[in-house]
Amino acid sequence: MPEPASPSATTNRLEHAASSYLRSARHQPVDWHAWGEAAFVRAQSEDKPILLDIGAVWCHWCHVMDRESYEDPEVAALINRHFIAVKVDRDERPDVDARYQAAVSAISGQGGWPLTAFLTPDGRPYFGGTYIPRDDRYGRPGIGRVLTAMAQVWRERRDEALETAANVMAAIEHNESFSARGSELSPALVEKIAASILAQFDPHHGGFGSQPKFPHPAALDLLLQVALTRGDAKAREAFTVTLEKMASGGVYDQLAGGFHRYSVDERWTVPHFEKMLYDNTELLRNYVHGYQSFVREDFAATAREIVAWLDDVMTDRERGGFYASQDADVGLDDDGDYFTWTLDEARAVLDGEELEIASVYWDIGELGDMHHNPAKNVLHLKRAMAEVANRLGKNEEHLRALLHSARRKLLAARLQRPTPFIDRTLYTGWNAMAVTAYLEAARVLRLEDARNFALLTFDRILDQAWDGDATLHHVIAYPDGIAPSENAPGTLDDYAFTIHAAIDAWLACGEMRYYGAATRLADAMIARFYDRAAGAFYDSAAPDASAPLGALAARRKPLQDAPTPAGNPTAAAALLRLEALSGRKEYREIAEDTLACFAGIVEHFGLYAGSYALALERLRRNPVQVVIVGSDPLAAHLEATAVAGFAVNKTVIRIDPSRLVPGGLPDALAETVLQVPVPAGAEAWALVCRAGACLPPIPDAEALLQALSL
Repeated sequence: MPEPASPSATTNRLEHAASSYLRSARHQPVDWHAWGEAAFVRAQSEDKPILLDIGAVWCHWCHVMDRESYEDPEVAALINRHFIAVKVDRDERPDVDARYQAAVSAISGQGGWPLTAFLTPDGRPYFGGTYIPRDDRYGRPGIGRVLTAMAQVWRERRDEALETAANVMAAIEHNESFSARGSELSPALVEKIAASILAQFDPHHGGFGSQPKFPHPAALDLLLQVALTRGDAKAREAFTVTLEKMASGGVYDQLAGGFHRYSVDERWTVPHFEKMLYDNTELLRNYVHGYQSFVREDFAATAREIVAWLDDVMTDRERGGFYASQDADVGLDDDGDYFTWTLDEARAVLDGEELEIASVYWDIGELGDMHHNPAKNVLHLKRAMAEVANRLGKNEEHLRALLHSARRKLLAARLQRPTPFIDRTLYTGWNAMAVTAYLEAARVLRLEDARNFALLTFDRILDQAWDGDATLHHVIAYPDGIAPSENAPGTLDDYAFTIHAAIDAWLACGEMRYYGAATRLADAMIARFYDRAAGAFYDSAAPDASAPLGALAARRKPLQDAPTPAGNPTAAAALLRLEALSGRKEYREIAEDTLACFAGIVEHFGLYAGSYALALERLRRNPVQVVIVGSDPLAAHLEATAVAGFAVNKTVIRIDPSRLVPGGLPDALAETVLQVPVPAGAEAWALVCRAGACLPPIPDAEALLQALSL
């Protein structure tokens, strides 16, 4: 819901913004500034505090606060009289958001969006919270009272505000550093993190903890790794049950595919309906890894449906690129109405037999699931197909055909409804995550179109977001070709995820330009973000000659997965992958030192330390490289055999025989592969390499399976 009705024909400074969230506020009577030096200069010259709003285009309560308060002329006049107003898109400026989220959490004990903070003119927070209602309600003071009080504090109790601001900035610095050496980097640390995650597992409904429930893709991949390498039955149960329950719940779009952001209940039935690119790419990988490991066709089906939804709704098919998000609602008066159904709505679309199975299979009844409209049903699977067939006394194959027809009709009818807004911004890090996920899915599920689109997208990243050397921007492109006045700076996440994507692109096609991009980006990431004195990576580059604005002066070394994999373990894993290909020991040394920086504290982060534990597994286990040489069907069969079974330290490399020449492979790989004699008369073969040494060439799949089991 990015374009609320304009209260007047006038626009504010956000008319020139590129961000969808900022542009949605360009008709508000608040005199908004975008984040930038001009706002801080004005605040200091006029000696006014700053009102900071951080939100997102997909955030329901951000739209509520916009409509209730920031579009109200009376509230706007109060803001314009006493404050300099700054609006930030958390997707566009995650570096700004992270610091002020930490600040507001230190002040109020909670964070989230919209984030509402009051800052000194130089940007240090002295009060903050989240959603503030227009008038006193929900046990909260209305925005008029809050604005008046905060302006009065600045005028009459300035020393108190400055003292609070100083304490909050110190808390940000302390709480966001996380560095704590001490424990050995051993498998025991991985097992402690896994045990902490398993302690929160809900065996009845899947997932972790109670309501609300979020997906935790890195934690799930860690449990899969533990299940496969340690034979841990509980870890396997937690992984498989969670994937089953999420895919059968309302948190999964049963008609179009794709996951909503999270579930408000413990049964995964009623979601917050916005759909995020990063959730779907990481969950796609979970389902691909599940199919790899257990040959579960239901996991493969969910993975294919996620790809289909992304293809249909969330991609620029012509130029490449994945869109950022789809909103939950069309307007403030609905709550997921686009995605939900009353029984009468379903009856109007389906014939009698289709309605009979759909109402039982997807639990569509007179009494639904939504509080705002109890007749509205969130489609979810309450019974397995076999149980439905038994209950209705009908053939299961016949029911599947009816269900297919019902799904097609319901989806076609849904497409006639007003569609929730899609933010077509292309974010670099999220697109890199999507490239990796698509290439993994393409390899395991044999999806050639997904492979081609991923490579098209990655070429666009390299062409539009990267200068070919040290600079990577946070945004590839904004909607409608709008050019920003200033490029959002690339973060550690952007660099780390793009390095992974570059490696995956090289694995997909063997083009050395992708491998070269990976090494150049890795060197730039180290130069820009790595703390050579204390170890680990900062989330943002070291400031240039000018002083950082506001809380950007606080340096952060991200450790927690929230919501995407954390920057430090993601960077460490990327460097470990590159070291195995390049032989550059510095990459491994930096990765190991990065993980060591957090070894004394990371076990306390449990559910939010999945990517750290996976990176540590990669560090502690010798890399296994399976090199498939050949371009015929036998090579494809050997590749399919090699990818079976997820392992974080396993890399499967398909090489055309023409590349078995100097310069055709990364250095460390060439040192081993090119030393192996080509088997006489073989059209395709496999090499299994561990710790820099390769077994003799393997000409058939059965022998390859035996070699991989050693």
